[in-house]
Amino acid sequence: MMVVHRDLGTREDRHFYDLPEYLRAGDVLVINETKVIPARLLGIKEETGIPVEVLLLKRENATDWEALVKPGRRLKPGTMCSFGDGRLRCEILDTVQETGGRKIRFSYKGVFEEILDELGEMPLPPYIHEHLEDRNRYQTVYAKQEGSAAAPTAGLHFTPELMEKIRNMGVEIVPVLLHVGLGTFRPVQVNDVEEHHMHSEFYQVTQEAAEKINQRKGRLICVGTTSVRTIETVADAEGKIHAGSGDTAIFIKPGVKIKAVEGLITNFHLPQSTLLMLVSTLMGRENALDAYRDAVEKKYRFFSFGDAMLIL
Repeated sequence: MMVVHRDLGTREDRHFYDLPEYLRAGDVLVINETKVIPARLLGIKEETGIPVEVLLLKRENATDWEALVKPGRRLKPGTMCSFGDGRLRCEILDTVQETGGRKIRFSYKGVFEEILDELGEMPLPPYIHEHLEDRNRYQTVYAKQEGSAAAPTAGLHFTPELMEKIRNMGVEIVPVLLHVGLGTFRPVQVNDVEEHHMHSEFYQVTQEAAEKINQRKGRLICVGTTSVRTIETVADAEGKIHAGSGDTAIFIKPGVKIKAVEGLITNFHLPQSTLLMLVSTLMGRENALDAYRDAVEKKYRFFSFGDAMLIL
């Protein structure tokens, strides 16, 4: 774990189990308790039998989802796809212009979540090629509410024992919710970042969570960029947190004021990503570039199953 002290302009190389040394009684640690669903479905196009892949992104209602599909050009509105020898079927309804995805409608008998659990695969990042035997390796130890197409990976570093140790120090661990869509990881491919389209994601901050954060005696430290985006969505200009839920497409980039978050635990992110822009906003662009150069030289591991960075 790289520890970045923004005010001092210094860095330390530590291990993640050293995290309690940097926390104090009265701090609030915000975690995202979303749970990844087995959102990748492999099946066939009913008319021709060609293989198809559907990656679920966002649930609209009991039967309808927004999804990414392959092969996209062959799956036009009205097309029927089948999974698990017909146990689960879906109709392609429409194209989502902003993302290139599709609106799809499922038909099935039984409980959708149980069928998805049987037929679906975990939607691992594209740079992970091996099959994940244990699905829980791509879940945080505090994952509770199903709905994400990707894990909030900064939380993968935590163990139940470490969380208990942190609680016993007098640090309040407060859960919020943001169902992570793959839009979070889309690279910025426009010259003007203002033109980058952020995919909206469902969030929820309960009244209890808002009160605990507002009544804290210490710092507000988020675990993961998804927690930052959730908190900054519901924070007012003075940094007060308000309960709420809905869809957020907040884009935190240099020039945007961070209203409430005072610290962040995160992984090392891809260049040209909105995640790296968020980190640069929190710690300053030059500081971020220096930290990343340092990480490359010292062979820190990047991406989902990589090493951590603590920004204070």
